Amino acid sequence: MKHGITSYKFKPGLTLEFEILSVKDLYKDHRNILTAPHRSDFYNILWIHKGSGTHLVDFLPVKFSVDSILFINKGKVHFFDASEKFEATLMLFTDNFFCRYESDIRFLHSTILFHDLMDNAALKLEHAKDSLYNILQLIRGELHNADKMFHHDILQNYLHNFLMLADREKRKQGFTEISKGADLDYTMLFNELLDTHFTKVRSVKEYADRIHISEKRLSKATSKILGKSPKEIINDRVLLEAKRLLVHTSQSIKEIGFQLGFAEPTNFIKYFKQQAGITPSEFRESHL
Repeated sequence: MKHGITSYKFKPGLTLEFEILSVKDLYKDHRNILTAPHRSDFYNILWIHKGSGTHLVDFLPVKFSVDSILFINKGKVHFFDASEKFEATLMLFTDNFFCRYESDIRFLHSTILFHDLMDNAALKLEHAKDSLYNILQLIRGELHNADKMFHHDILQNYLHNFLMLADREKRKQGFTEISKGADLDYTMLFNELLDTHFTKVRSVKEYADRIHISEKRLSKATSKILGKSPKEIINDRVLLEAKRLLVHTSQSIKEIGFQLGFAEPTNFIKYFKQQAGITPSEFRESHL
């Protein structure tokens, strides 16, 4: 019986929306949650210390092994390897914790760790392992100073340094560099808006208007950065959500279509087949 995609908010009651946990301990109490499809409104950093496995992120298997780190953006539908043949540390944080200044928002919303448009591979710890481990230990130590001055600032600075160092290391590991500039900025803005409004807004013009550029300019940006038109990217996002709901929930085709903004089931079925090459029912059956 499918119970759907559970959405989680950050644990209430904590002074700061930041936490470090042992995955081994989490499996003891929350194995059913970790190994079922879920999404969260916070960021996940998974550092593998022993063993190996596979983490499923939106139908894409992300392989991990010892001395590697997975960075999982908020809102992604993912679940942990059920084998438990690994030991790892899980670091969780929210926008509220990290984004104190405008520069923090810009960094978090552009870093390739959570927003790599081309790749979702785990970071392999090579030259930066010792430095990242030292920062992790500093974070652990500071977590015991909750009653001292500048506690939040120090934790956020340590985390920021951790992410910047990891970002720099990932760029050395076969990463396809995307030139910074207006094209990348417009593409990122478009993706952020799309993630929020895709069930109601399918018009390229409306997204372009919200970014204050023309449709032609938006198309130029996405074509250069992703090799796709804005319309193709919109269709990809709608299709991804449809697949999530078809595989991870027991909702009817009609309910899923309505949730995605289709007034009639036949319109949704036609749309899905046009995009995926098979009907929603066929896709669902292929994942049973």
